[in-house]
Amino acid sequence: MSKPYYLTTAIAYTSGKPHIGNTYEVVLADAITRFKRKEGYDVRFQTGTDEHGQKIELKAQEAGITPKAFVDNVAGEIKTIWDLMNTSYDKFVRTTDDYHEKTVQKIFKKLYDQGDIYKGYYEGLYCTPCESFFTESQLVDGKCPDCGRPVGHAKEEAYFFKMSKYADRLMKHIEDHPDFIQPESRKNEMINNFLKPGLQDLCVSRTSFSWGIPVDFDPKHVIYVWLDALSNYITTMGFDVDGNHDEMFRKYWPADVHIIGKDIVRFHTIYWPIFLMALGVPLPKKVFGHPWLLVGSGKMSKSKGNVIYADNLVNLFGVDAVRYFVLHEMPYENDGVITWELLVERINSDLANTLGNLVNRTISMSNKYFGGIVTDCGDHDSFDKELMDTALDTKTKVIKKMSQLRVADAITEIFNLFKRCNKYIDETTPWLLAKDPEKKDRLSTVLYNLVESITIGASLLVPFMPDTAAKIFAQLNSRERTMDELEMFGLYEHGSKVVEKPEILFARLDLNEVMDKVDALYAAKNPASAEPEDTEEAEEVVDLDAKPEISIDDFDGMQFQIGEVIACEAVKKSKKLLCSQVKIGSQVRQIVSGIKKYYTPEEMVGKKVMVLVNLKPATLAGVKSEGMILCAVKPDGELCLMTPEKDMPAGTEIS
Repeated sequence: MSKPYYLTTAIAYTSGKPHIGNTYEVVLADAITRFKRKEGYDVRFQTGTDEHGQKIELKAQEAGITPKAFVDNVAGEIKTIWDLMNTSYDKFVRTTDDYHEKTVQKIFKKLYDQGDIYKGYYEGLYCTPCESFFTESQLVDGKCPDCGRPVGHAKEEAYFFKMSKYADRLMKHIEDHPDFIQPESRKNEMINNFLKPGLQDLCVSRTSFSWGIPVDFDPKHVIYVWLDALSNYITTMGFDVDGNHDEMFRKYWPADVHIIGKDIVRFHTIYWPIFLMALGVPLPKKVFGHPWLLVGSGKMSKSKGNVIYADNLVNLFGVDAVRYFVLHEMPYENDGVITWELLVERINSDLANTLGNLVNRTISMSNKYFGGIVTDCGDHDSFDKELMDTALDTKTKVIKKMSQLRVADAITEIFNLFKRCNKYIDETTPWLLAKDPEKKDRLSTVLYNLVESITIGASLLVPFMPDTAAKIFAQLNSRERTMDELEMFGLYEHGSKVVEKPEILFARLDLNEVMDKVDALYAAKNPASAEPEDTEEAEEVVDLDAKPEISIDDFDGMQFQIGEVIACEAVKKSKKLLCSQVKIGSQVRQIVSGIKKYYTPEEMVGKKVMVLVNLKPATLAGVKSEGMILCAVKPDGELCLMTPEKDMPAGTEIS
């Protein structure tokens, strides 16, 4: 019998269309869900919409419709985007669902009857968009600490929850369960900023607006957003305040993980656990507060005009390319960055080149040399073992990363396998083997190993890029492997035939063409922005102080060549340095570079770079460096590798 696993996202607030940063969360949760299912778990994946509150009431008034009509429209749009992104949720909850509202009323009444909720007056500083009260000391520069918007003075009759009653118990739970709040920095923030200073009683009802769940024994009050919204995690499964829970609740609760944004960690790790303690219900096992996806260096904001939506990205790049980008580019703890330029770069380098070109080359060579028939003739050498070991080790590495919710790192491990496959092609040179009839068996074995390794990689890729993996299986005439099968190499059926004409999985993109489409897209949505302006924004340039002139003889004395990074690791004694093994012709040079801030060792492997070869060797942080990798460096220190425009052989001279 499969072990149950319950995972939720935060429910999306129905004040407007979610941007790609909001959408990232449900894609992240879906990837984790699909992976846990692949591991054999009986997963329940829940998402949905948070539909009550003053902000929605005001927006509905502005639109001239009822709040219910307003949230129906927005909830429908949110669900459409979640479906567009191919997310495999089991339940889409709406807090306007009748069963949810009735259970929330019972929860409120139980907490009131047992003395955890009492009536009083609230007077303080209130942020309408966040629907939160703050003290003066909690403000940041006089504004809301969560969203940065202005706050206003408010006073009204309200019910309050006695948070301090459970504070010590919550602190002990956090201490006894070190993985309860992840990442570690979020836990430290909750303890130091909220629990240690002391918890204030929490306002849990409002009278200044009516769009909410009424307090059934005091109807002029509506139940305040967090007691309403957070309860969705249990109301959907038949939670009963008297303990007569449905079978689904008994099966899946406590939740294995709540996937939420870092801006609402406080509500999920302080308010929600305390509500559950008061109800006598076990706490969720883990709350993971993921970072934000930023545009350039700033948070997405309609007022800034920098909002990017998932449906626009899908129209330009396709579902799986967008899924790959948001999952791969979001670090475990720090904020990720999305720009149009970075999207195009990742699609070209990772998807079109590393993965797409690998599959295409393998199928094309199989057709060219063997009519598409793939057979292992048993003609092996040392390169085969290295490839096989990488393929079989990848499962273990991916499982470890996913157990830590390090999804980006898990995807990197899979693409390391694809990179190893590309390196294997360079090592075995199938095009040269094809010229020697006596090496036909060796060539057949090489192509078999490639098909087998790609199948293993694609099987692990399914949770992250399900449609792409399915296309790979179809083109190779293979199938998705189970987790147990991924422990074996050689399961591809001998004599199977790949497709005659491989489909291009990801075409290389031209940045200028993409930006033209982006401009047209935004112009269509905002015609005023398409009007010509009187002034043209100056192109960013950098002026440097001139160095002394050199002669052609000086330049001829420097030897520049194309190098291929075949291995890379961080220098242990340095926060800035990476140590790369760079193939230059038939030689391999060890080069130390101060680029750790901008590139991971995994990203470096497989890159073609420009190298100053005859630089006098130096020792950096105790590691010998035998050359220099060339980079372009902006005045603020940001840098990028100088790489050849076209794929050039390692060792090619730069002149």
